[in-house]
Amino acid sequence: MKWDEVTLVILAAFGCVTLLLAQISEVLSRLPQIIRAWRQVRQELNGGTDSEAGRGEG
Repeated sequence: MKWDEVTLVILAAFGCVTLLLAQISEVLSRLPQIIRAWRQVRQELNGGTDSEAGRGEG
């Protein structure tokens, strides 16, 4: 293996790591929204009884 091939492999590896870290960062930044959406789906599937009782209207 020549030095230019080694250099290209290293650059490609760092590029892949950079892309992976960027994607992880995006997912982690949206995680609160995902959790809220999942809770809303669960409440809708349960008939909305959990959210109505916990809010204490009035």
